[in-house]
Amino acid sequence: MTPTDSVPVDPANTAQRSAWDGDEGAFWAAHADHFERALTAYHPRLFETAAITTRDRVLDVGCGTGRTTRDAARIASAGSALGVDLSSAMLDVARRRATAEGLTNVTFEQVDAQVHGFAPASCDVAIGATSAMFFGDRVAALVNIGRALRPGGRVVLLTWQPPHCNEWIRELTTALAAGRELPTPPPGAPGPFTLADPDVLRAVLTEAGYHRVEVEGMSAPMWFGHATEDAFGLVAGLLGWMLEGLDPPGRARALDDLRATIAAHETPDGVLYGSGAWITSATWASVSPLS
Repeated sequence: MTPTDSVPVDPANTAQRSAWDGDEGAFWAAHADHFERALTAYHPRLFETAAITTRDRVLDVGCGTGRTTRDAARIASAGSALGVDLSSAMLDVARRRATAEGLTNVTFEQVDAQVHGFAPASCDVAIGATSAMFFGDRVAALVNIGRALRPGGRVVLLTWQPPHCNEWIRELTTALAAGRELPTPPPGAPGPFTLADPDVLRAVLTEAGYHRVEVEGMSAPMWFGHATEDAFGLVAGLLGWMLEGLDPPGRARALDDLRATIAAHETPDGVLYGSGAWITSATWASVSPLS
């Protein structure tokens, strides 16, 4: 899939636009059922913390194919839910599913939430499930999201704990590394574990103008597929880039190791790996120090 450059983004998010509105986003859209189910175990606590009410106006940042947006719209039955993402392919899926579910109070927009001109004070609650870590400038993004919140509005984020708390990333990447030392991203670069340190989470939100920051740790199983081959196909497609540079025997070894770890995690409920995340809530002040 060819990425579009028609969506204005902060220069720091150009690479994210290319990925999410390109092949990566298309892959997630094609496997929407898997990705929407993967974090199911976290959803009850995420929504309990968000405390969405019937008349709330909800902003879902990095909504993907829209499961959390649709769930928020069902709760805010007399309010509304807006899901935003960089991926046109995933947003197409989100719109189709919302229509199929008969939801009339939900909309989706393709924007960069770091710079998009949201209507000021137009939302009561902002949520983001594994999305805030990918902003090029996390503070600027959270300031911009805050401007969309009414004074006293709240943001609730689901972000990953460090890799040592996440069995899935350790085991899957170890298999595909095939004994190689793989490079790690520069400190602070956008990625799944950029907000893995709770002190960083608190500091980023405080700098962006939020207060009453509360960080709660949670562990839960992460679902990758119905059975071994189902999950193997998903992970090999998702992390296949890790095979680059391997000779044919190394590639075969890596794929065998991947299949072996997945098979070892097959249960009657599907392929499950341990995971750990932070659920963070914070309240928007009426004036951000960066406004």
